[in-house]
Amino acid sequence: MKAQTIPAEQAKSAIEAAVPGCRVELLPNGSPSAQHSLILDHEHAVEIARFLRDDPTLRLDYCSNATGVDWLDSEVTEKVKVKKLVEGAETEVEEVRKTKIPGYLEAVYHLFSMEKKHGPVVIRMRTGNRAEDVHLPSLTPIWRSAEFQEREIFDLYGIVFDGHPDLRRILMWDEFKDHPMRKDYVPPPDDDDLVTAAGAERSAE
Repeated sequence: MKAQTIPAEQAKSAIEAAVPGCRVELLPNGSPSAQHSLILDHEHAVEIARFLRDDPTLRLDYCSNATGVDWLDSEVTEKVKVKKLVEGAETEVEEVRKTKIPGYLEAVYHLFSMEKKHGPVVIRMRTGNRAEDVHLPSLTPIWRSAEFQEREIFDLYGIVFDGHPDLRRILMWDEFKDHPMRKDYVPPPDDDDLVTAAGAERSAE
């Protein structure tokens, strides 16, 4: 039997009523699936997750998938009208302004209710940036199925999940220094590349 869908707007209203002071942003999805999602603030994320799991109406007791997303720095261009002095007269002119939007990392969770047979509700958390502010609260204490998936996000994207019971690399080796799923990741040269480069240097001599 196909799971019934819970509108994100409904989940947002329920969260805001149950968790005072929380900040929940509805992120629309313009695709045919129209699968909107909810962006949670860090301070209340664990409390919100617990509510989603334990609420008798929602009972989102299963995290089917957790994944990471890397958003690079971007630039927004907009045209604005400003007043300037042109040949001694104040004139309204149009200027192009560019605004830089810092990049960030994102953890995305898909939640279902095995008990109520409905879902998904998609929730997201975003880091402050892609460099040093990469901490998010772990949701593994709420959904045990997120344990290995948060480790994979940590390994491949570099998000540090505070409160995770065993946060360590799961695909790459412990000494590996980078995060291969980042969009600006540059893989090290493999043995074949090194041999080719050495051969080219010898030929040039």
